[in-house]
Amino acid sequence: MEDTTNEIINLGDKIELSGFKVISSGEMIIVRKIVGSQVRKFQEFIPDFERLSIHLKPVHKTEQHMKFELHANLIHAGKPTNTETTNRNLFMGLSELFSNFESMLNKK
Repeated sequence: MEDTTNEIINLGDKIELSGFKVISSGEMIIVRKIVGSQVRKFQEFIPDFERLSIHLKPVHKTEQHMKFELHANLIHAGKPTNTETTNRNLFMGLSELFSNFESMLNKK
């Protein structure tokens, strides 16, 4: 059987998601909306925004709980900015990633 958990999903030409096959289609709709709106915000305050890649890895999976490890790479002006987080709630994890990016990019 083929492992599709690392299959890449492209949302337009600036967003790449990998490892998201482990979540439900309902959760995926919400992820697309969250990521899409955040990328629009980044494009407004980072004029040289090029691309965002997010990789999802489920860790510590049990019958009742799962933690999500998220790794993100944002490229602007040809320079990568990376961040990562681990959270039990996928949506809170995404929020943490974007907050981390905002803090790092505001310091520059």
